[in-house]
Amino acid sequence: MLKRKDVQAIKKGDRKVVNGWVMYDWANSVYQLTIASAIFPVYYNSVTRTDGGFVVSFFGAPVINTVLYSWAIAAAYLVVALGSPLLSSMADYTGRRKGFMRAFTIIGAVSCGALFFFNKNTIELGVIAFALGTVGYGGSIVFYNSFLPVIAEPGDQDRISARGYSMGYLGGVVLLLFNLVMIIKPGWFGISADSSLPARISFITVFLWWIGFSQITFSRLPKYTFRKRMHRAKVFTNGYRELRMVFKQVRKSFKLSVYLIGFFFMMMGLLTTMFMAATFGEKEVGVPEDMLILTILLIQLVGMFGAWLFSRLSGKIGNLKALVISVVAWILICIYAYTITNTAGFMIAAFFIGIVMGGSQSLARSTYSKMLPETTDHTSFFSFYDVMEKLATVAGTFSFGIIEAITGSMRFSVLAITSFFVISLVFLLLLLRREVKPGFAS
Repeated sequence: MLKRKDVQAIKKGDRKVVNGWVMYDWANSVYQLTIASAIFPVYYNSVTRTDGGFVVSFFGAPVINTVLYSWAIAAAYLVVALGSPLLSSMADYTGRRKGFMRAFTIIGAVSCGALFFFNKNTIELGVIAFALGTVGYGGSIVFYNSFLPVIAEPGDQDRISARGYSMGYLGGVVLLLFNLVMIIKPGWFGISADSSLPARISFITVFLWWIGFSQITFSRLPKYTFRKRMHRAKVFTNGYRELRMVFKQVRKSFKLSVYLIGFFFMMMGLLTTMFMAATFGEKEVGVPEDMLILTILLIQLVGMFGAWLFSRLSGKIGNLKALVISVVAWILICIYAYTITNTAGFMIAAFFIGIVMGGSQSLARSTYSKMLPETTDHTSFFSFYDVMEKLATVAGTFSFGIIEAITGSMRFSVLAITSFFVISLVFLLLLLRREVKPGFAS
């Protein structure tokens, strides 16, 4: 348990602390780019394709490879969604949120490193390691996000949130460029051209990068000061009880309840797109592997600009209007993606996805942060936020897999994603219509 002498007041706006917080985006975003978005999905498709077929055996059960992939993501985020309230409660009891964040970082990074051993003969190992890497990433974000309103003033949260996402995009791009050179020019590294070693080594680099740079964050983030005293027996149930209490507060607030419904459907579409874009491009459109990785790289580069652009836009017109613009853009992108038949079309879609992806995520996080009532219980509110985000990922990726399994085409799954954004737009417009106070985004 945290001792009284260890508890220190947190000074909001401390540059060293803020820089340390931002560095975790730099550290963990290599998972999002190399593992979730670019190299691993391509490698996964090549490993799980046999004689032109897409059915693999997973513990003896035949399943379409991309359906298994999407369901592995859904299972991982379901574990995080169900387990985070318990872990948040334990963090409340001990006061050591940073320790829980570090534990998830270790789980995620080590699992990414274990993907080095993934091949045609170790399908189960690869899928499980990927799922555990996703658990580590998603779990660490629960505690990471909760620090934002603690270390930053409300007026600075948009800027710091966008800066975090921009640093994440930049860090992911730096490592991906190194791995991309190794994959395209393996001879420069003494590796044969037909070897899978470059892709497998890239999984090791994610492990080293994530573990290494996260130490900067852990050395600078303060110990959380808002510790709660509770009976030990309540540690295992308090997190779920607090979620119910937050839910009751959300229900009493028209603004929060409508926003979170819109947020849920927006994340269903956005995160499913983020996880499934590479597999869609490779399997449905036939984008060559090297071009696919370059396209994902394009998304990240444009994403840095997108996060900055929407941060500036929200400062001029307000968070809600900026979010509405981003959701409308998502709808148009998805409609266009349904019609894509070649690499050029996929790259055009990727460009616009990059513009809105970083901005949407950054705005969603900072908008929620500024909607919170006056409280010192930031972790419970952000736990609720993160549970909704994880459940949105579960619902989105699971439905993506179900629709492909039923129809045999990922294009119909893209139409489902479009419908998610349409529903989100309806609720955001409803909230915008009822929002009467000027300067909401300030």
